[in-house]
Amino acid sequence: MLASLRQAAPGIAVAVGLALIARAIADALAHGVLGLPKLPLSPVMCAVVLGMLWRNTLGVPAWATNGLKWAMHQLLRTGIALVGLRLTLAGASAIALTALPVALSCLMVGLLAGWGLARLFGVGTRLGALLAIGTAVCGCTAVVAMSPVIRARHAETAFAVTCVVLFGCAAMLTYPWLAGHFFAASPVHAGIFLGTAIHDTSQVIGAGLMYSQQAHAPAALAAASVAKLLRNLSIAVLVPLAAWLTRRHEARGGAEADAGEGTHGGLAPHAQLVPMFVLAFIGFIAVRTAGDAFAHQGAVWQALVNTGYTASDLFLTCGMTAVGLSVSFTDMWRIGWRPLAAGFVVATLVGVCSLTLTLTLLHFAH
Repeated sequence: MLASLRQAAPGIAVAVGLALIARAIADALAHGVLGLPKLPLSPVMCAVVLGMLWRNTLGVPAWATNGLKWAMHQLLRTGIALVGLRLTLAGASAIALTALPVALSCLMVGLLAGWGLARLFGVGTRLGALLAIGTAVCGCTAVVAMSPVIRARHAETAFAVTCVVLFGCAAMLTYPWLAGHFFAASPVHAGIFLGTAIHDTSQVIGAGLMYSQQAHAPAALAAASVAKLLRNLSIAVLVPLAAWLTRRHEARGGAEADAGEGTHGGLAPHAQLVPMFVLAFIGFIAVRTAGDAFAHQGAVWQALVNTGYTASDLFLTCGMTAVGLSVSFTDMWRIGWRPLAAGFVVATLVGVCSLTLTLTLLHFAH
């Protein structure tokens, strides 16, 4: 453990350094330095954009790779789990009931659109399935979990992950502004929109944190987290279902069509069906509920909760910086226009579905 941390330290230092620079840039823009008009940008947004610009101009040195991967996975997932401290079971349940019809509708739109557009653009059934589940469920995690189940080739998995990263990052940077325009009066509905419209969990949390920081509305981050959790849990049903359908297809003589060099073998491990950080997120909700019930007036408990908030924001900012440093514009163009077009249309349809249904919910709520 210590050896791996020592290897990761240089890359983590890069992520922390850029995160601090991004925070300074955001503070400077918010105060209108050099006589410029005030521009209230989130530190997380500045961190992601700075990371993307750094990667595609100066490049990322090899010695920083391990640390950036560690920040993008372990550190970021720890920050996501700690977001659970912002919620109690009662609050999470109320948000979940409101978000459930939107989440289910977006899930169905994403899956059906991905399947249909795969045929329309001729990108292949397996790649279409990966694009669909990556967009509809939980981004890269869903793609990686589904790939071995449907015997996807490594190239198809890489293409799907690239599309999810590209369009998910685009949504992460633009949808907080849409949320501010349409849902300024209701941070909860803004969070539901972000949680059901954006692909990967890290991207949803990044967008929720951006909106929360820019609009000073922490409830949006909590709502986005719960809405995304509903989508994440669906993978525990979809992956076994895909495994059953694949085996049925192979039993009918379709195995030769799916076999080939560079395919995944075997089924996804059970640990991938419900990611560990999702379970930790639920655990922290339970901890917050118990703490508020038994020690809500205690200074020590409030100090612990505040420390959790601070640590979550810090970990998320550093992790999202690493996410920005992972985006290569060159890699995006290598996959060809057909998968890009299919991924863009699926992502757009899911976003439109989420926006329309969330606006409908807001209308009836008022």
